[in-house]
Amino acid sequence: MSERVHPLALQAADKLQQGRISRRDFLRYATLLGVSVGTAYAMAACAPAAAPADVPSPAGAASTEGSSGITRGGVLRKGMLVQQVDHPARLSWIEGANAVRLVNEYLTETGSDNITRPYLLESWEASDDVKTWTLKLRQGIKFNNGDELTADDVLFTFSQWLDPEIGSSMLGLLTYLDGMNSVEKVDDYTVRLNLTTPNIAVPEHLFHYPAVILHRDFQGDWVQQPIGTGAFTLVEYIEAERASFKARPDYWRMGDDGQPLPYLDEVVFVSADKDASVAAIQAGQLDTLFKPRPADFLALKDNPDLQVTSVATSNCFVVRMRVDQEPWDDNRVRTALKMCQDRQRILELSYSNEGILSIDAHFSPVHPAYAERPIPAYDPQGAKALLEEYAAEKGVELPLKVTLSTKNDLSEPEIAQALKEMAAPAGFDITLDITEPNGYWDRWTEVPLGITIWAHRSLDIMVPPLAYVADAEGNPVPWNETRWVDSEFSEKLAQAELTLDVEARRQIIGDLEDIMQERGPIANSYWTNEWEIIHKSFQNVVAHPSNYDFYYAVWKQQ
Repeated sequence: MSERVHPLALQAADKLQQGRISRRDFLRYATLLGVSVGTAYAMAACAPAAAPADVPSPAGAASTEGSSGITRGGVLRKGMLVQQVDHPARLSWIEGANAVRLVNEYLTETGSDNITRPYLLESWEASDDVKTWTLKLRQGIKFNNGDELTADDVLFTFSQWLDPEIGSSMLGLLTYLDGMNSVEKVDDYTVRLNLTTPNIAVPEHLFHYPAVILHRDFQGDWVQQPIGTGAFTLVEYIEAERASFKARPDYWRMGDDGQPLPYLDEVVFVSADKDASVAAIQAGQLDTLFKPRPADFLALKDNPDLQVTSVATSNCFVVRMRVDQEPWDDNRVRTALKMCQDRQRILELSYSNEGILSIDAHFSPVHPAYAERPIPAYDPQGAKALLEEYAAEKGVELPLKVTLSTKNDLSEPEIAQALKEMAAPAGFDITLDITEPNGYWDRWTEVPLGITIWAHRSLDIMVPPLAYVADAEGNPVPWNETRWVDSEFSEKLAQAELTLDVEARRQIIGDLEDIMQERGPIANSYWTNEWEIIHKSFQNVVAHPSNYDFYYAVWKQQ
């Protein structure tokens, strides 16, 4: 091997040979440490699988009207909420990120196979102690205004993420940086990150959906200044109505015909709810829709004009409780609500049994260091005993009246109704407050009790820094919607982030799972499967576990 192989990757290869870690975990671990995908497969002594459709090589994968049959041209029409977008670093929803992602791109990309690859980066290299990360940009990439992408743009983007005034969720991920003091320009195409503590997740953090790279002169409003390196340019963006994007003629990725990607001429998002989107697909007016519900899957899966793919994920619907407000500041009440979940029944009623049952902790079986725990049983009588104890101490009457807020976009209404009925025997009287999606997203961090969908993250130590910790000043990080900050949890999470060995980290993750189950702020019945449903004329489309759109290499059969 001509490339440098990180010593920890060599240790992981030994564990793979001993049968102590899986091939999948080895490949993910080695590539995060900067080992190229080809070398990682060679170290695993196996042939690489075909690259997933959402991660074509920079040289492209096909030609126009060539032997492969790929053709250029066509419009892709998708039903998806066209949300308000201003500063991409503040993106809180995947729908908005899917729009921005057509124009702006990431330093890295985690594919549908959960392997992270260079994107705008040519490569990265981690020091032996995993505290110094050297990021090398591809040269010659141009923004759509003609300027070349350089380290100055990367440093500017980091400055936006790390500015508390911007309010980016990246702050919660990048706690191992001492602000911009840790971000160093080496030369025009090289940036060095000097971490205060080791962290193997850096490449995956750079693919968090607000982490698109911005032009150094960006002023804060993307709709007014849609400058990016991506394959499409913005034509119009009308919130709650429509957004359209046209192919860029000088995109940096090339097809086999020597012409720039993308193959499509245009992508259009039509802001419509799920029912309207399904009807429009059935009528031939739309080609696909964002994040199909189980009902949409059942309605469309047998349509001969459509193709359907699915993938297991760490997506979930979190029933979250604000611990700074009564009655959720009392762990007995939080625990009682968790005990009111008949998880299998909730999965059946709300998601057509298309998922994996969960414990009440934000760690999924798809994560490499997940520690298996028994699925808690439905126990309304045990929950009732806790509520009676709470009521007697606080001098309140049962049933305990609370309001559960959420949106009517996906499976939230079914989960909310099921929980309302299942919690009634325990002594909860739940009023449902279900609004249109924007009506919930406008206040999702503020409601006392809510159901929030959390997107897939491929590594076990990625969500907790976003949602369950405080910043350096002791304030809950921007996406900590529960306001729950637990010193033992935070200390063990920091330890997990320092623990690069998957086996050793699994022990710590088990402790974190136990803490969340015992006194944490969430209930979580299951992890979802996700589907990609699209007209069969569109090729090179796969289900991404994060519901991310990558259309630069998608083509339409004419």
